[in-house]
Amino acid sequence: MKVRGLPSARADLKRGFAFYERAEEGIGSYFLDTLSSDIDSLQLFAGIHHRRGELFRFKSRRFPFWIYCLVA
Repeated sequence: MKVRGLPSARADLKRGFAFYERAEEGIGSYFLDTLSSDIDSLQLFAGIHHRRGELFRFKSRRFPFWIYCLVA
């Protein structure tokens, strides 16, 4: 499965990075690493998450962010 991020998703990641980096230096990078790992897991587990319409969604393991995906 190929994972592609929408421009709006990339913008959300940038805003999340900036938010956590303002809170404490280095947390922004940890945020991006964690979300990247969560997104990479889609290659193994896409389609087993809760469904919302035609999209699947799951919550990041460590941060209050939901990841939505369409399995085609």
